[in-house]
Amino acid sequence: MKQNLDNMKKGLLTFALALGALFMTNEVAAQEVQSGPMIEFEKDVHDYGTIKQYGNGTYEFKFTNTGNEPLMISNAKGSCGCTVPEWPREPIAPGESSSIKVKYDTKRVGPFGKSVTLQSNASNEPTKTIRIKGTVEEGPKDAAPVNNSGAPAAN
Repeated sequence: MKQNLDNMKKGLLTFALALGALFMTNEVAAQEVQSGPMIEFEKDVHDYGTIKQYGNGTYEFKFTNTGNEPLMISNAKGSCGCTVPEWPREPIAPGESSSIKVKYDTKRVGPFGKSVTLQSNASNEPTKTIRIKGTVEEGPKDAAPVNNSGAPAAN
């Protein structure tokens, strides 16, 4: 009986070791899948809240290349002409950070929700969408941009 119990203990220990090795192999495989450049944003939605008409509609989305190869952003496109992105054209080295600057044209009064779609070589998200939202409230007329004649510019 004692020998059967010892054999069962050895069998159980062997099974536990095999199971542990299987889990470790799966974890290593999962890490290998995530190699290459990877983009991680601090946040991917910015809420301006309520801002004044003709106010500052610029926000910088900060991100880090958490991968092990250089990250390249090949394109950034706003959902309309009122949302203009600026992005780094040079490679972002592993562990380095940079930002995407998004400028929203605040001349239109009312709520807004816009997006910028990024294309990159990131292995985790080659296509990434970042968003801005808020409400523009009417501002003073003297804050409106002027044209060359000194008259308020047409909207």
